[in-house]
Amino acid sequence: MMDSLIQLLIQWGYVGMFLSAFIAGSVLPFASEIVLAALIKLGLNQWGCLIAATLGNTLGGMTCYFIGHLGKLEWVEKYLHIKREKVERTRKYLENRGAYMAFFAFVPILGSAITVTLGFMRSNPWITCIAMMVGKVLRYYLIIQATLSIT
Repeated sequence: MMDSLIQLLIQWGYVGMFLSAFIAGSVLPFASEIVLAALIKLGLNQWGCLIAATLGNTLGGMTCYFIGHLGKLEWVEKYLHIKREKVERTRKYLENRGAYMAFFAFVPILGSAITVTLGFMRSNPWITCIAMMVGKVLRYYLIIQATLSIT
């Protein structure tokens, strides 16, 4: 099933890259890196792939932010599968650090907890979004460079 979805997203090119990155950045665990590497190997423009991946993943992350902003911890536990304890631990860690910590939203598993918690904390959405986007663009850029070096 997952292989079929990945193949479909690869066939959709930039739109598939955007969608896979959005999914990976939001509520479902998904390896958008596989789609990115495949598209680069197929010869799609690396800058187009970088833009599609960054925008999709950032919007997915901001979806988590706004879910946290709603303040419904039971929704976070039910739909995002992030435990209350993890949100509380993350909140304590982020208390004196603020929205700039969204830079680390690219970190697997922790990224969702960071963005949801920043939403709960009502951190500045613009700073959160920009910091998140910077982290994600750097991550995807490094993945593209690694893929190109293997070619």
